[in-house]
Amino acid sequence: MHISTVTIMGFRNFKDSEINFNEKTLVIGANDIGKSNLIHALRIILDKKLSEAELEPKDSDYFVYEKTNEIFIQLKFENVTEDCILGKIGKYVSDKGILYLAYRGIRKESGEKKYNFLIGQSENDLQEIESRFYLKVLNLDYIESSRQLLTYIRKEKKYLLQEAKKQRSAVMTSEDEINTRKIEKSIDILNKRLIKLSYINNATANLNEELNKLSLHHLNNNITFDVGGTDVDDFINNLDLVSKINEKSLAVGGDGRNNQIFLALRTSKNRLVEEVPLEVTICCIEEPEAHLHPHQQRRLSKYLVESLNSQVILTTHSPQIASEFSPNSIVRLFHDGTSTTAANGGCSSLIEKSLVEFSYRLNIIPAEAFFSNVVLLVEGPSEVLFYKALAADIGIDLDKYNISILMVDGVGFETYIDVLQNLNIGWVVRTDHDIFKVSKKDYYYLSGLLRAVKIYEKYCEKDIDFDKLIVEKKSKLIGTNDRNNLTVDEIELATQFINQLEKFDIFLSRIDLEKDLLDSPLRPALIDFYNETRDDTLLALMQGSKATSMFEFLSENQGELSVLKESDIAQPLLRCKELAEVLYNDTL
Repeated sequence: MHISTVTIMGFRNFKDSEINFNEKTLVIGANDIGKSNLIHALRIILDKKLSEAELEPKDSDYFVYEKTNEIFIQLKFENVTEDCILGKIGKYVSDKGILYLAYRGIRKESGEKKYNFLIGQSENDLQEIESRFYLKVLNLDYIESSRQLLTYIRKEKKYLLQEAKKQRSAVMTSEDEINTRKIEKSIDILNKRLIKLSYINNATANLNEELNKLSLHHLNNNITFDVGGTDVDDFINNLDLVSKINEKSLAVGGDGRNNQIFLALRTSKNRLVEEVPLEVTICCIEEPEAHLHPHQQRRLSKYLVESLNSQVILTTHSPQIASEFSPNSIVRLFHDGTSTTAANGGCSSLIEKSLVEFSYRLNIIPAEAFFSNVVLLVEGPSEVLFYKALAADIGIDLDKYNISILMVDGVGFETYIDVLQNLNIGWVVRTDHDIFKVSKKDYYYLSGLLRAVKIYEKYCEKDIDFDKLIVEKKSKLIGTNDRNNLTVDEIELATQFINQLEKFDIFLSRIDLEKDLLDSPLRPALIDFYNETRDDTLLALMQGSKATSMFEFLSENQGELSVLKESDIAQPLLRCKELAEVLYNDTL
């Protein structure tokens, strides 16, 4: 069984959201977008560690952007077939294996607050219940991001030993009892030898002298060092987890390694289930990537998904984990201008389709876009290098505004935009104003404009004026002269289309980036760098090994690009900043 749908109304930054989950679900989104609030909504219903006081709704729990006096959280479970569930709460499970659990928090005008829990076979037939009695068989194991690694490891290593004891055969138990008696004798011998060491005795002499002055009952009770008493169980419980390297023990101390041990302990505990399980536990982990380098983050994602028997819900800020996760199991939270919601309703076949089609290009660079507010899509690597440098020089902090710059080199804009649209991520396009010859014909076509118009037609909200222009004059973009012989009418027509496209965040260069830079205030710097004044030669130098040439130019001229701040070249970047600021203001 698993949670298939979560409905949240009036809770914190969720106004009215319905979010689909899969058996393995990854929740992503910007900081403060509501990932932890979504998890807390699950915990209110399923986490038995929450106290009664924590279940009581607080003023800060009600919807933050508008006045509301009701919180409603509902979980829909599907494929409920487990005997432990049916035996305890089977009367609330439908014939199709559906179960609903819900929480309602009410705030009266007087300020008084109350809450109740509900259960039922359908959302239209929920019955109030007095307590969360179902937690005995259905609950959630929540691992928070600020986990106390060492404390948990010390506690859980005892559980690990206890479970291992239970699984021993009769022969193994008998052998262990023999070895236990040997260990008891060894501990006694070790203690006797320890106290013969002079510095062991002397170390506590002053301490015992002072204690004797304080109280009579210390006279026959001396403090000393030993290996943990003569009780074998105490001795074993004080064992430390260490790393064995070339037969030598190394204390486990790094946070990254401790995090791996922490999660491995929780996973092993989850997997040690009875043949007939006594309960169903959903595992929820916040930021499993803590303290781990990128390769280990990707491996950890696979490990948790493959190893845990139950439903797994992860939240993350890691592109590495996101890039490895099943595409139809990603919930991307974003702010829609009113409240937090999930792109495409959460886990979605639409997201899966776009990402699967994109999978041959899906790597850590586009995965970064999952966490972006806005993505600037450009032609190739030289544009990426240039716009990142330009952003720095005109004071746009890409990380601050959560802006990514991605190239579509060899793939095309539409493939990227499909992914971004399905994840409700804003985008801006900057493409070349190409003019190509029609094969086997004596005329040309404005391919850059046609490419941009296609993007508008497929992805943008329709505009009456622009649609009219497209219907009447799109055909005239084919059958033009070459670039050097464009007529006045052809230039004016192209300008009309370009002006309309910019309203929809689709920007065209005058020709391409190199030619545009040559005609910009940056021209003197280009002449100095290439030591060339002739346009044709200068352009050839810039376009030869474009990315390498751009990198070398920027290496020497970073800091000089601010002269482009008011130019058309900077407009796509400035628009990204505007969109990010609008999004930020919407979330305030």
